Amino acid sequence: MELNSWINNSLPKIVNKLEKDIINSFHVETEEGLNITGRNAIYEVLDELLAVLFPGAYSKEKVAANELNFFLGDTLRHVSLKLKKLVKEILEYHCTYKVDCTKRDCEEKAQEICENIIESLPGIRNVILDDIGAAYEGDPAAQSLYEIVLSYPCIEAIATYRLAHLPYKLEVPIIPRIMTERAHSRTGVDIHPGAQIGPHFFIDHGTGVVIGETTTIGKNVKLYQGVTLGATSPFDKKGKAKRGEKRHPDIEDDVIIYSNATILGAIRIGKGSIIGGNTWITNPVPPGSVVYSNDKK
Repeated sequence: MELNSWINNSLPKIVNKLEKDIINSFHVETEEGLNITGRNAIYEVLDELLAVLFPGAYSKEKVAANELNFFLGDTLRHVSLKLKKLVKEILEYHCTYKVDCTKRDCEEKAQEICENIIESLPGIRNVILDDIGAAYEGDPAAQSLYEIVLSYPCIEAIATYRLAHLPYKLEVPIIPRIMTERAHSRTGVDIHPGAQIGPHFFIDHGTGVVIGETTTIGKNVKLYQGVTLGATSPFDKKGKAKRGEKRHPDIEDDVIIYSNATILGAIRIGKGSIIGGNTWITNPVPPGSVVYSNDKK
């Protein structure tokens, strides 16, 4: 059978079968909710927010000092409109499952969330600047702050996390995770937007680092490549996922965790501890410890 004949005779049957299956089972909406177009729009918003925080490093074009005010104002106007639209759409989609919520509620909530995020940008930038300082202090190979901002993957990963963490705390669905997973795909650093990470944070080299949703990290903490801050098991005894429970470690201030260390479960790594490379930690570590193998301090 020639291809044109096959297309005319057989293809409609396949199309009908796929349509029926898509409608009757899970699918990403083609008209409503958040689809691939919405995901790309989130990427655009993320890029514009990064450009606002660090013009020149993340902006598409150079920004002269005498043009900075215009650039920031113009970009933030566009970001505000785009972000509100995206948040409103995703809230409305999730509200279809709630009988006590109206589109007007979603409109007002999206406005509040957008204002909160934009107003928080100066504070977020200050924390990221502190992270950049930690990278410079913690890496003797670093020649300048410019080099760190322009080339270190950890800065994009951490900056993206800090931008995504606020909408996560504000209970915005999906959008924060799309942001951090974009950074994950580009840098090899996987930080869940729900993690709580203090200031002066540095990830040296970065590739393969995983930081789980309920992880907390204090100030002045340094990680190396391949570190996992994960859960012992994501499932309970009945095989159901442990959603909404504390599953990941608490890392106190001034801790250093060397490459490929794995720390699992809701345990605490005490202040000032040093965790050696390739260790496997499933029990708490007292403050000031030096650990070279599991549970030997």
